[in-house]
Order: sequence, then C-alpha cells, then structure tokens
Amino acid sequence: MTVNRRKALTATLATAVLVATSACSTESDSLADQAGSGQGYVSGSGVVTQIPEAERGEPVDFDFTLLDGTEGSVKDYRPKLVVVNLWYASCPPCRKEAPALNEVASKFADDAEFLGVNVRDGKAAAEGFTKTFDVKYANTLDTDGSIVASLSKVLPPQATPSTVILDKEGRPAARVVGAVEESTLRGLIEETMGH
Repeated sequence: MTVNRRKALTATLATAVLVATSACSTESDSLADQAGSGQGYVSGSGVVTQIPEAERGEPVDFDFTLLDGTEGSVKDYRPKLVVVNLWYASCPPCRKEAPALNEVASKFADDAEFLGVNVRDGKAAAEGFTKTFDVKYANTLDTDGSIVASLSKVLPPQATPSTVILDKEGRPAARVVGAVEESTLRGLIEETMGH
C-alpha cells in the first residue's frame, strides 16, 4: 500500500470515527461534545469493574455537607445501595453522563441513594450544573479531598468522572471509570441488589 493511500485510509477512518461519535450525542452541549477529546479527564465510555462479594473489603465511610447545607454521612444511607458519582461542572463526559444518572436515580429511588461528589468546583458552579441538568439527587463538594481519599482503594487518582456502587453494607461492589451509560449503571445496580 502506498504512503498516500495509507494516509487517505487513515483520514477516512478518522472521519468515520468522528461522525460515529458525534451521532451518539442527544443534547447540544458544547462541553459534552468534547467528551472524547481527553482534556484532563477520563474520556469515552467507562471501564467497568465488578468486585466479587468475598473481595469487597471494608465499608467506605465519609461525612459530607450537601449543597443545601444539610450534613450527613454515607453510613446514613445504609442498608440501601449507594451510588457515588465524582464529577465537576466543566468536565465534558460528566455533562454527557448527567441525563443517564438522573434517569437511573429516578428509576431506583426506592432501592438506592445517589450522591454526586463535585471534586473541583465552588458552590456556585456546582449549583449551576445541578440546575442546568435538573439533578434531583443529593450533591456535595469535596473541597478537602476527603471523599476522594476514602475511595482511593477503589478508584485511580483523578479519575473523573467515576461512579462507585456501594452495597448494602457500604462496601464497593462495582465501579465505572469514565462516563457511565444508563444501561450499564442499571445492570450494575440490579446485579449488586441480587436481581
């Protein structure tokens, strides 16, 4: 194959990938459209890891203050499953996954608690994001990094967005590093619940 032909084939494949990935977007959000560009965040579809029950280790515990000022602890959510999502407002994959998280949080409202953990922004930016995407579940700021530190055995450092499912005992049962898709998250929750 000649060099020119190889270059043409590479350009054609690159264009096809761009067209295919842009066709997946359902919302016009310029930041969400950048989700595959790798600009300092985990991009693309999430890498899923399930942790067998016998290997889940100790419960994850941390305290938080929600955006509305309410103080709490992840322990307060037990014996429900807890879905912890790490995000920040200008992260394109975080914006892209927001509708899926909202949908799944609504579907499993009786069985699981969702907690969004903003890892980078101040209160105004975090509240702006939750209003823009009509986020109904609880959200907190991790200004001191203590929540991320409590998840350090489960998640790689600076893995944003990331989602961790804690079982009824508070132990990590599954994680998604990168943007989570609705069907994947539904399946992980159902499997953790034993359905």
